Amino acid sequence: MNKKVKKNLLEYGITGTLILTLFLTGLHTEVFGFVQRGILKTGLMDPDVETKATSMEQSKRPKADFNMSLINSKGERVEMEEFRGKVIFFNMWATWCPPCVAEMPGINNMYNDIKGGEVAFIMLSLDNDFQKAIDFNKRKGYDFEVYKLAGNLPPMYTSQAIPTTYVIDADGNLALTHQGMGDYDSEEFKEFLDDLN
Repeated sequence: MNKKVKKNLLEYGITGTLILTLFLTGLHTEVFGFVQRGILKTGLMDPDVETKATSMEQSKRPKADFNMSLINSKGERVEMEEFRGKVIFFNMWATWCPPCVAEMPGINNMYNDIKGGEVAFIMLSLDNDFQKAIDFNKRKGYDFEVYKLAGNLPPMYTSQAIPTTYVIDADGNLALTHQGMGDYDSEEFKEFLDDLN
């Protein structure tokens, strides 16, 4: 074997071992999430609230479906109906989803900036094992509550992409749907939420 072939085999072997190690240890989600968090900071993935808000006039917004039962991290049953009258930031995510992991720090920052009763946060885990979501939330030190479904997901919230975020205004209308990751920790987005009260 010549030196070039040996060098290529060594490079492929090291790369393959590194990738395999990341997947076997579960660290791939963290690594990919870290890279995607960098992409979020460029501003390329921000939800286009200005365009969506103006194109979806108040009178044309569809009514949100509040027929959803949830279970929080303490094991308590919570009905979505309890959040009626508030602006709702509803995010569907999973611990195994790198884009979800990437947007979580920004969501937590936004949560801490605006918490106080005006906006309800529903961080709905799609993990098969809900304990993974609870442990992830604790390990990362996030302050928002995590939930799992206690029944069926209403059809209006089904999505082919995760993360998917829905924003419901205080009148119970769907004001925004954003598929894919987004950087919600911006003044523009916080103003958008404030205007929905």
